[in-house]
Amino acid sequence: MTAARTVLVTGAAGNLGTKLRRHLEERRGYDLRLLDRAPADGVIEADLAQHDEAWARHFEGVDAVVHLAAHPSPRIDFATAQALNVDLTFNVFDAAALHGVRRMIFASSNWVMAGYRFAGVRLTTDLPPRPINPYGISKWIGERAGQSLVRRGLSFVALRIGYCQKGENRPGPHMGQGLWGQQMWLSDHDFVNAVERAVLAEGVTFAVLNLMSDNPGMPWDIDETRRVIGYDPKDGHEAEISDAQKEASRTLEHKYALDEQLATMFEAGKW
Repeated sequence: MTAARTVLVTGAAGNLGTKLRRHLEERRGYDLRLLDRAPADGVIEADLAQHDEAWARHFEGVDAVVHLAAHPSPRIDFATAQALNVDLTFNVFDAAALHGVRRMIFASSNWVMAGYRFAGVRLTTDLPPRPINPYGISKWIGERAGQSLVRRGLSFVALRIGYCQKGENRPGPHMGQGLWGQQMWLSDHDFVNAVERAVLAEGVTFAVLNLMSDNPGMPWDIDETRRVIGYDPKDGHEAEISDAQKEASRTLEHKYALDEQLATMFEAGKW
């Protein structure tokens, strides 16, 4: 890196934001601006859900914004998703465009593709999205809104982040969601290095990329992530599934299949 890069991180006091901050602070060549609604040492307090030039002015002179701020729960309702994941994201995108930011890195989510859990297909990012909850829909909207940033002169990279737990973030059966959950594991090391690669990558106009560790047998395709930003995962985990988890997964798979059958019948006018 020949010159310092100014990187603004939203949601800097959260799980992912804290991990990224520690990584970039240990690296040379970064001038960090950290925003979060929760007060924290070194973090600028900002309610991004309400557009305000008091916080938007910090986007001036920024090379890359890493937008992590959002409600993190996949169980949120539509009203919460609209306020904290959609409207808030639009506020951040507007501030970045108005103040001449070069690149936006958007924390999207594996939940955009959750409807493929039992489909048995390779999950590339050119497949149609299949979110199953307001959270996944809100992240898909953020991805599509990135197109408007490109038209306004920014580069845009959306990372469909896998399962990156708080704290120790060790993989294993405790993660929940059975095989699907463990195969989405994303180590802290792979997460922070991927985001840094997204900051530094050249020649990227618009990209939506899967971001998981190199987990054996996973359906998630990370080849495009390697190619576009030079992602080089160092970690991986082979799923460990108990008999109880296998049975729970079979029950859920049956429910998914029934839902698909009912939807097909409805579309065919047989409902």
